[in-house]
Amino acid sequence: MSTLAPRATPLVRCNPVTKLAAGFILMFAVLLSVDVVSAGVLLLLELALLPLAGLPWRTVVGRTWFLPIIALTGGWSTALLAEKTGATVVDLGPVLLTADSLTAGAAIGLRTMALALPAVVLLATIDPTDLADGLIQKLRVSERFALAALAAGRLVSLWIAEWQVLRMARRARGVGGSGPLSHLGAFFPVMFALLVQAIRRGTRLAMAMEGRAFGAPGRTWARTSRFAARDLGLLAGALLMAATAVGAAIATGSWNLIV
Repeated sequence: MSTLAPRATPLVRCNPVTKLAAGFILMFAVLLSVDVVSAGVLLLLELALLPLAGLPWRTVVGRTWFLPIIALTGGWSTALLAEKTGATVVDLGPVLLTADSLTAGAAIGLRTMALALPAVVLLATIDPTDLADGLIQKLRVSERFALAALAAGRLVSLWIAEWQVLRMARRARGVGGSGPLSHLGAFFPVMFALLVQAIRRGTRLAMAMEGRAFGAPGRTWARTSRFAARDLGLLAGALLMAATAVGAAIATGSWNLIV
């Protein structure tokens, strides 16, 4: 996670539940059809509206640098394995690419980017505590489930730090070497120690949550999750983006509905 907080844009200030709903709307629009136009138009709109996320470009690149690699890999694999119809573009023995197979590969690559980009960006603007409050207060998700997931997410960074501390402690005691085999041999002892610590911490956390009446009926909340006019704007924007992408694909005749 980046230490740079996102700028307070209207998108950042939206309710986390609304952000999840907007992400599902965009995802549904992409998954309806496998075509270049709808995925490409939606991806262009997402890139154009990316500054609204309020994230520095360095942070955006750091979070999304792997997406083009995944998209290219998926698109290339699809182009190689897709049905070879249309005009032949590349014929190098076992490597045969046609116009239709390249189009299918491009569609898969663009769909991957259009699906993953809003998920990564929207999640970067969501505070886990606000998300848990919204899920419980607005969607009536079980308190035990939501708060346990929140606690688990908060403890991931602590788990990584403890892993590094245990490895340095073993090295300070002269246990293990510096080669790959030594690291592999130290994996299971360190993992066992982390498991013991996780069980102890989980027990203490469960007792603390029980003492604070988590899961009890009628419990009050320190922060109230609210919807505002900007949440309606975000949903309307997501619906407009989805309708624009679908309409462009239908207008150009490239719409390929998945049944």
